[in-house]
Amino acid sequence: MSYDPVIELSALLTFDPFRLLDARAPVAFNANHPPSAVPVPIEAWELAARADETSFENVDYWEEAISALGIDGKAAVVVYDDGRMTEAARVWFILQYFGVKAFILNGGWPAIDGSDNWSGLALPFDGPAPFAARPGSGSVGLVDRQLLKAELGANIRVFDARTPAEFAGDDLRRNARGGHLPGARLLPHSILLASSRLKPARELRALLTTAGFQPGDHIVTHCDGGGRAALAAVAAARAGYDDVRAYYLSFADWAKDESCSIVKTD
Repeated sequence: MSYDPVIELSALLTFDPFRLLDARAPVAFNANHPPSAVPVPIEAWELAARADETSFENVDYWEEAISALGIDGKAAVVVYDDGRMTEAARVWFILQYFGVKAFILNGGWPAIDGSDNWSGLALPFDGPAPFAARPGSGSVGLVDRQLLKAELGANIRVFDARTPAEFAGDDLRRNARGGHLPGARLLPHSILLASSRLKPARELRALLTTAGFQPGDHIVTHCDGGGRAALAAVAAARAGYDDVRAYYLSFADWAKDESCSIVKTD
């Protein structure tokens, strides 16, 4: 059964003790942060997820990386970013994939800034903690290129969280090819947000229904490089879908393989 991976600041007042993670850039963290917040080396995590030697299959690497943040797998983790929600979603996806009970703080830093009546509930950082990773045990799974390629046309619905220009193939970003996966449904990640907050479950359900998703669908989310795909997975989970996976390496990984079909809108 799915759970709502998004938590409001007000809910932290009655929440169990938790580890607080900051997924903003180092300069923002150094300028101001709650006393117990632990910075996530987000750039290093992004690079590691894309590198063969430190991919998600390298459980030892990610176990050590998560342990370094003081996460023991027992206490819940709450992560926030600068309000874009995509970097917090990226961290959330990785943590939950390896078995951490993780939540995203809705609104990110803008919701936190100036409020300190809850921060004492966050656990103090005492250094690395013993953590045993359980890959694939989270509510949202992981799919790679070969598996997704084999499943296309079967009973899955592809949730493309990119922009309309990327979907059409007009914006290539850094890819040699542009367009979208066969059968993909476009739902840009910006539509999922109201300012820096993820929309409520009922609004997300309505958006997914309008985009062609139905209750019980098996959903695979993707973007171009992971962050928006993770946020799309969060949105699908919040909307009540309990069969969700993320193609974390996303369209950049798909486009580089000439054997993978791409549809370009004229």
